[in-house]
Amino acid sequence: MDVAKQDTAQNMIQQTAAMVDQASDEDFEDQQQYLTFLMQGEEYGVDILNVQEIRGWGNVAPIPNAPKHVSGVINLRGAIVPVIDLRLLFELGDANCDENTVVIVLKVATENVNRIMGIVVDAVSDVFSLTLADKRPPPNVNQGMSHTYIDGLTEVKGKMVILLDSERLLHLEKND
Repeated sequence: MDVAKQDTAQNMIQQTAAMVDQASDEDFEDQQQYLTFLMQGEEYGVDILNVQEIRGWGNVAPIPNAPKHVSGVINLRGAIVPVIDLRLLFELGDANCDENTVVIVLKVATENVNRIMGIVVDAVSDVFSLTLADKRPPPNVNQGMSHTYIDGLTEVKGKMVILLDSERLLHLEKND
């Protein structure tokens, strides 16, 4: 990913954060903001409050004997951060990294510690607001099918967006 695209993605997040800071709590009482991204042509979203930063693909050190979906680790200002390829985790096919491929660094505060993890995605798409009424539960198409990481579904600009649960994603080792 070139510097201009990375800067654009970072600017989207900073502008959204500034809007959130300026608005009152009542303005966002029933809304959530999501950063959307693409994988294999499908659009996914994560709560923007869990996005720490967006980095270009590269400098990922592999980990021997790691699960197939673990791309490796990156050094994020002294912190060693695991990087998960969501395409492989969700069995969407092999990863083809190009200039649009990015690592979205997610951070979730738990009771005892902040958990940080990078997720590899094909490209960053957009930021949008969603009211709670617009979020739909995932369909139950098969009793054995797991929706472990899916928080819900919504439609944005005529496209279906799969909303992911950042907290569950950051607890992968408990789900494997």
